[in-house]
Amino acid sequence: MVKNVRLLKLSKSSLAVYLKRSWMLYLMLLLPITFFMIFRYIPMTNIVIAFKDYNIFQGVWSEGSPWVGLKWFERTFQSSAFWLAMRNTLVLNMLDLLVGFPAPIILALLLNELVFKNYKKVTQTIIYLPHFLSWIIVSSIASRLLAPSTGVVNIFLTSNFGIEPIDFLMDKGLWIMTYILFGVWKEMGWGTIIYLAAITGINPELYEAAEVDGAGRWRKLWNITLPGIRATIIILLIMNIGRILGIELDRPYTMANRVVREVADVLSTMVFRVGIQNFQFSLTTAIGLFQSVICVIFLVGANTMAKKFGERGIW
Repeated sequence: MVKNVRLLKLSKSSLAVYLKRSWMLYLMLLLPITFFMIFRYIPMTNIVIAFKDYNIFQGVWSEGSPWVGLKWFERTFQSSAFWLAMRNTLVLNMLDLLVGFPAPIILALLLNELVFKNYKKVTQTIIYLPHFLSWIIVSSIASRLLAPSTGVVNIFLTSNFGIEPIDFLMDKGLWIMTYILFGVWKEMGWGTIIYLAAITGINPELYEAAEVDGAGRWRKLWNITLPGIRATIIILLIMNIGRILGIELDRPYTMANRVVREVADVLSTMVFRVGIQNFQFSLTTAIGLFQSVICVIFLVGANTMAKKFGERGIW
C-alpha cells in the first residue's frame, strides 16, 4: 500500500514536470511562429498595392485606392530607367558573386593552415570586425582613402610611382572596382567564420590517414578539406544566386554620386528615388514584387541544378 502511494506521488510529480516542460516547449514554438505571422506574413497582404492606385490617405482597401490591374507593371517595364537600374543590379551582383564569393573560402583555407593558433585567432578577429561597420562609415573611409589630393592611396601612388592623382569615385570603371573591393573587404571576414566552422567538422582521422600515405598540404587541402566543406559552399552559393536581383539600399546609395549614376543606379536606389520620395508607392511595390518573383525563380533554379549534380541543396 505504501509502495503504491509512493508510486502515485511519483507519477503525479512526473506528470507535473512533463506538463510544465510541454507548456514551455509549446511557448518556444509559438513565439517564433507568432513573430513570423506578425512581421512577415501579415505585411505581405500589402502586395495588392502593386495592382491599385494606392492613396496613402485613403488606405489600401478603401474606394479611394481603386484597382488598376497591371498598370504599374506596364509603366515599370516601359521605363528606360528601370532597365538601366536592372542592368546595373545584375552587373554589380554578378561581380560581387565572382569576386566576393571565393574570397572567404580562400581566406578560411589559408587561416586553417596557420600553425600559430594565437595568431590565427587574432587575425580572424580583426578581419571580421568590418562586418559590424555600417555602409555610411565604410563609404566615409573610402572617400578619405581615395580622395584625389589628400587620400592615402593617391599620396602613395604619387610619391612612389609619380602617377597623377586618380579620382576613383568619379570614374565609372574605377567606381565599380572600388564598390566591389570594399564590399569584399567588409564581408569577407564574416563569411570566413562559416567556412572555418565547417572545416572544424571534418574528421581529423582523415588528415592522419593522408599523412600516413605521404600526402602533403596541397593534397590534403584538395582531397579532404575542400570536399569536406563542399556542402556548405553549395548551400551558400545557392543562397547568393537567389539574391542576384536583390540589393540593399545603403551600399550603392552611400557610395554613389551624380557623376557615376549611370553605373551606380540600381533597383533599390531607383525605388527610393522614384517611388518613395515621389510618393509612388504602387510603383515601388510593383518593382519589389517583380524582384521577389525573379529571386525565387533563381533560387529554385539553382537548387534544382545542384540536385541534378548530386548535391543536397537547400531542400
